Amino acid sequence: MLGSMHRQASLFYVAFGREASLIKDDLLAPIDSLLDDEAMVELVAVALRKRHPLSAKTGRRGIAPDRLLRLAVLKHIKSWSLRQLEREVRGSLVYRRFCRFDHDPIPDFSSLSRQLAALGDDVIGELHARVVAKARSEKVAVGRKLRTDTTVVETNVHYPTDSTLLQDCVRVLGRSLQRIAKQCSNGSLKVRDRSRAAKLRVIEIARAAKKLTEDNKQRMKAAYIGLLAITAVVLRQAKHTIDAVSSGALKCEGGMVAVERALGQLQHFAPLTERVVAQTKARVIDGNTHHTGKLLSIFETHTQVIRKGKPHKPAEFGRLVRFDEVENGIISNFEVNDGNPADSTQFLPAIDAHLRTFECAPKMAAADRGYFSAENEKQASARGVKHVVLPARGKLSKGRAKHQKRRWFRKGQGFRVGIESRIATLKHRFGLVRAHYKDDRGFKRNVGWGVVANNLVSIARAKRKKIQQQKRK
Repeated sequence: MLGSMHRQASLFYVAFGREASLIKDDLLAPIDSLLDDEAMVELVAVALRKRHPLSAKTGRRGIAPDRLLRLAVLKHIKSWSLRQLEREVRGSLVYRRFCRFDHDPIPDFSSLSRQLAALGDDVIGELHARVVAKARSEKVAVGRKLRTDTTVVETNVHYPTDSTLLQDCVRVLGRSLQRIAKQCSNGSLKVRDRSRAAKLRVIEIARAAKKLTEDNKQRMKAAYIGLLAITAVVLRQAKHTIDAVSSGALKCEGGMVAVERALGQLQHFAPLTERVVAQTKARVIDGNTHHTGKLLSIFETHTQVIRKGKPHKPAEFGRLVRFDEVENGIISNFEVNDGNPADSTQFLPAIDAHLRTFECAPKMAAADRGYFSAENEKQASARGVKHVVLPARGKLSKGRAKHQKRRWFRKGQGFRVGIESRIATLKHRFGLVRAHYKDDRGFKRNVGWGVVANNLVSIARAKRKKIQQQKRK
């Protein structure tokens, strides 16, 4: 059941609440007024009603939509985990008032996790559009200038070597098998814990990989063969258990909910284990280092290898995200890409997204030299962009060099550089260095909440700056 948004204050809290209201936060106070928006709260309420057919009427009373919205925004403004969010809101009068809890009890992090998961990436996209619309109405974002760039947001995975992926498979399948065995009669399902044996093979592989002499290569190959054999035994037992439980040949005495949950995990991870075994055999046994469709994590299967040409980090593991920024640090649009498309293919989609948002083309559109192509300049001009700032690559002709020395072009290059600091702010301030929400849907939610939090802070700062300028006059 949805929590009520109309709450009566306790008689004993009224006097204390009057004094507590005098405690202000310079950043959260203007954001508080921005979140007093019925349309944004209704978006959250509609998403919560869709969790189950009768979520709006029956069941345990959940977190009110206005409170959930504020908790999510506060979490990403501060870049906290859910446990930190629960602890900080419980111990701070400022955060309690911001989230509309006052004297009411704070929900625990597990409840927050379940209800925040109901707000999918589509809901976050609508919230982002609403925040951008508020920025337009406040004259904070008018859309005259556009700068865009791509970056990699990492998924929450360890470095994906074949040996550690096999170790993950052995550990996860073995754990699910043990949970089923606990619910079966004694001796009907015997499960041997092979996680320690797998760990020892991984250690042998790591030691042999330190020096790639011929002897070490043979030692590493032998250790891989042993690890593959361990994984094959566990995988074979997992498949047999799936068939036995599904057909009723394996009887479980109790705890069928736990059995079904463990069985679901086996059915999910067994095909992924087969993929890991196949790619390991292809690389280690057959010597094929370009195996197609390589799996980088059995937990975050959407993770991709992205190469951005960074000397200190030649390969990054996550997703490529494009951010489009307009005036005052407002991210007008963003997109999570599949694979690693060239930057030159991202410029026109950024302009098209700007046209949909602001209903007019920007006067200036700027990006780095990776976005350059003659076709991009031509198509951007055809869409109504007056100044297209795309530095050409390679040796410049005299005409091109003269074009790029024009005052508006150099000014546009100076404007473009600001997207680098904005991306750094999104990563280190709003938690987009690494996405901690699970699976592809959770990844997009994490990116979306970071962008929404950034835009709310940018609007608040722009309004405060405007007020200060008016006072000086």
